[in-house]
Amino acid sequence: MNQPLAYIHPGAKISKNVVVEPFTTIHNNVTIGDGTWIGSNVTIMEGARIGKNCSIFPGAVISASPQDLKYDDEETTVIIGDNTTIRECATIHKGTSDRMKTVIGKNCLIMAYCHVAHDCLVGDNCIFSNNSTLAGHVTIGDNVILAGLVAVHQFVSVGQHAFVTGGSLVRKDVPPYVKAAREPLSYVGINSIGLRRRGFTSDKISEIQNIYRILYQKNYNNSQALQIIEAEMEATPERDEILQFIRDSQRGIMKGYFSNN
Repeated sequence: MNQPLAYIHPGAKISKNVVVEPFTTIHNNVTIGDGTWIGSNVTIMEGARIGKNCSIFPGAVISASPQDLKYDDEETTVIIGDNTTIRECATIHKGTSDRMKTVIGKNCLIMAYCHVAHDCLVGDNCIFSNNSTLAGHVTIGDNVILAGLVAVHQFVSVGQHAFVTGGSLVRKDVPPYVKAAREPLSYVGINSIGLRRRGFTSDKISEIQNIYRILYQKNYNNSQALQIIEAEMEATPERDEILQFIRDSQRGIMKGYFSNN
């Protein structure tokens, strides 16, 4: 903490064992948890709430004002969970009066040059690869992976355990447990590799596959598919989560993939 080449506002609350490298600026109304490392040339602005054992690499900007013309300098925050890593030149903007906060969960990896806009809510254990971008008001569930250069439209939701392939434009909601690819973004199967890595059994994976076969491969419309899934599939937390996600979708869910060949 005795870093003469960094600027730390007297009103910032820095816990013990925090390392701040040279040429970093930490503004007023910032809190940083135990054991966090702040690299050089990082800017942490008012409203940042950074957890324990985080790593923030050079050039990152945390809690800058939103790029939203409706923002009227209201007092909002960025909340970053414990054990999260934010790589070089990533930008995370604080909330507006809509949600009052932008949240990155615990144990996340936000790679270089990613952007998380105002009022985004990101769950735990997420990975955003280089240059992935979230527009405002996006909701991302736990254990989501966005590959490089993914761009997510404002107000979109991505369900937990989903995987979105590199270079994708995410215009519609992505349901839980699926892989999303191609243009326009489409369902291409469930994220079976990710689910196995996280301890899902073969029976549970088969159950999720059967739900999405009804939804995407049986030529039903969404309303028909949801009725059949609810009537014919045993009630489980995963089934109920998928049904609720689709029913709650405001933008509509992505379509299934159909080849033109």
